[in-house]
Amino acid sequence: MTVTVPLVIVFGAMVFIAWRYLGLRLWHALITLLFGFLLAATTLAPEIRALLHGALRWISSH
Repeated sequence: MTVTVPLVIVFGAMVFIAWRYLGLRLWHALITLLFGFLLAATTLAPEIRALLHGALRWISSH
């Protein structure tokens, strides 16, 4: 699955909104980013990728 630039922009906007208006601290965002990188290196990565791909396919079909 290829992550497109618009998808990255949407998630970046969500993080910005959470930081600006919901009280997300910088260290929360950094820990979450580190967790994402570590999770991508586990054996769960293909299942997570398939789940994300299915969700994106479902959203784009509606």
